[in-house]
Amino acid sequence: MVGMLGAAPAAHAQGHVVVTPKLDWITAAHLAEEAVRACATQGYSVTASVVDPTGHQQAVIKGDSVPLQSLSVSYRKAYTAYAYGLAFNMNTTSELIAARVSGPPNGALNTIPEVLFVPGGVTLRRVGDNAVLGGIGVSGAPGGEKDEACAQAAVAKFRSDFH
Repeated sequence: MVGMLGAAPAAHAQGHVVVTPKLDWITAAHLAEEAVRACATQGYSVTASVVDPTGHQQAVIKGDSVPLQSLSVSYRKAYTAYAYGLAFNMNTTSELIAARVSGPPNGALNTIPEVLFVPGGVTLRRVGDNAVLGGIGVSGAPGGEKDEACAQAAVAKFRSDFH
């Protein structure tokens, strides 16, 4: 018997549940902390944001003297690394830029508020099947390539926990 709106009976509801893998909050916090630490050892105060598979911030660490806009920029880099890394199977915002994944010639993808095609974001992938778990973005160093290096250092340190 089919229930309301053509849905299957409640006994079959468990067959319609989607489970999305994501990092636990402790690992997300460790990633953000390590990215800020990696940049601090080079004399850069940065903000690091980790987003989960919903695209929402899961962890944020803001350096002591980083400008206010780094909060938004780090989130947007993490979101872009997650969303477009997933869509185009790439691992960093630098790779997305190099592949010219910024959209049609009119730059339409750059009009989406959360998207920012600037180096500094890294896609987080599960060990084993490479499923996308989220993204990390760093902002505040003098150049996106420096931000991205700090994000990559954090990912390298904790990658074995991504399973």
